[in-house]
Formats: sequence, C-alpha cells, structure tokens
Amino acid sequence: MTKYTLTYFNVEALGEPIRMLLSYGNLDFTDNRIDYEKDWAKFKTAMPMGQVPILEADGKVMYQSLAISRYLARLVGLYGENPLEDYEIDNAVDNINDFRAKLAGAQYEQNAVAKEEKFKLLKAETIPYFLEKLDAIAAENDGHFALKKFTWADVYFTGMSNYLSLMAQQDITANYQNLKKVVENTIATPGIKEWVEKRPKKV
Repeated sequence: MTKYTLTYFNVEALGEPIRMLLSYGNLDFTDNRIDYEKDWAKFKTAMPMGQVPILEADGKVMYQSLAISRYLARLVGLYGENPLEDYEIDNAVDNINDFRAKLAGAQYEQNAVAKEEKFKLLKAETIPYFLEKLDAIAAENDGHFALKKFTWADVYFTGMSNYLSLMAQQDITANYQNLKKVVENTIATPGIKEWVEKRPKKV
C-alpha cells in the first residue's frame, strides 16, 4: 500500500485541499509540517522549484499544489467522467484560484502605501465581485461548484476557505449562503469530517 508524505508549512493554505483529498480517499499519509521561520531556509534548496507543498509517494516527488490535487482527485474519484466534466471542474478551480491570486497580491505586498491601496480596491470591488460570481455558480450547482455533485472543486474551495478569509480580512462565506453550503457539504463528507475534527487549529 502506498504511503504518502505531504510536506508543507504548519498552516492550512495550499496544503489543506491536499490533506482533505488524502483523507477523503482514506490514503495513508504523513502530515509533515515545517516551521517557516526555523526550518524553511534549510528545506528550500532541496525542494523542486524551491517551494512547497510537495507530495512524496513510492519514491516520486510531486510538486505544484494544483497538479498534486488533480492527481489525487483522479485517484479518489473526485474528477469528471469525461473531458467535458473535467473542464467544468477545472474551470471552477481556476475561478477560485484567480480569487486567491487577487487576495495574495495585496496580502503579500511589501510596500505599505501600495498595500493599503490594494486592500481598498479589494474591499470595494474585487472581493464582492468574486464572491457574488462564485456564490452564483454554487447556487446553480445545488451547493457544489460543478456538475451538481461533490467534486474536488468543492474540496479545493473548502480547504482554502479559511486562508481566503484570512487574506480577505472577512469571513468569505458569511453573507453567501451557497458558498457556506459548499463548505458545510464538504466538511460533513466522510473522511474529510474526521480530518477536520482532528487537524491542528492553525490557518
């Protein structure tokens, strides 16, 4: 039986969808968490492309969080049944990831003045725009992001939701009932439910 090792920082963020997919599939994995301040400098040079997460399995080192998630989604049956269904799921994930990129552009801005201006724009325009669009997609799909059923797009959003809320400086599901439904459906799913109950409480 394949034993997996996920290496990521001691936060949810990009690692959490992967942890949820592993848990959903009941795949045996080691959750290897590294401390950014203490350990990252020594880990970074050994990482493909100098970044995490990485997933190790049977001697294979996989990197790029979305590529890892797609691999696991196929493995645990949360991808589509044909190329068109795969597209619908990937499209939803790309929309969510575009939102993440917009938030990250402000969150990790080093110039204080530029950061303040970026957050003003986020709060006035970008965040409401994306959340309304994403909520409408979830409404059309009965509390899911694609195909009106549970797919890895739901897992990706749910796994990222706390991190997205942190960067947005607000609960992104608070005023969006369909997004809240996606999260509720996902964390009630066997495997993921047990993971959420036992995972470290660190966003």
